[in-house]
Amino acid sequence: MKKLEDLIITYEDFPKKGIDFKDILEILQYPYIFKELILKMSSNQLLKNAEAIISIDARGFIFGSAVALESSKPMIVARKPGKLPGNILTREYDLEYGKNSLSIQKKALKKFNSFVIIDDLLATGGTVNCVSRLLQEQRKEVMGLITVVELNKLKGRSKIGFPVHSIISI
Repeated sequence: MKKLEDLIITYEDFPKKGIDFKDILEILQYPYIFKELILKMSSNQLLKNAEAIISIDARGFIFGSAVALESSKPMIVARKPGKLPGNILTREYDLEYGKNSLSIQKKALKKFNSFVIIDDLLATGGTVNCVSRLLQEQRKEVMGLITVVELNKLKGRSKIGFPVHSIISI
């Protein structure tokens, strides 16, 4: 049986020179490994006190929706620019290789006060902090972050002011 760590492929100089992109999508080709991963993420204590999950565009949706289903928690999405209709909250953030922004539908947050953020990978912490600030500006509480992979050398965890649980740290 393949290990989760064996399914993470590194692409050097993507999306630009000097960046080592960690691709975790091969995990989806092994349903038994994906299922085990989702069970681990869904049983995390951080979810117990959260009212909902917020997952980050786009790979975070894969893991967030599976965790939402397994944990019976509602899921809200944080999308990249121009992807959400209606009254939206938007914030810009820095990436290792540029800038981007994320948006959340204001209406989607109304019913919930506490969230766990789910994403595929924690690198510098930019996307997670963007979502966290959007939530905090609406007086919502972030209970923590659950991620598949954490890139230790980028020290993203040190820039986040709430609990972080990563299935794999490399």
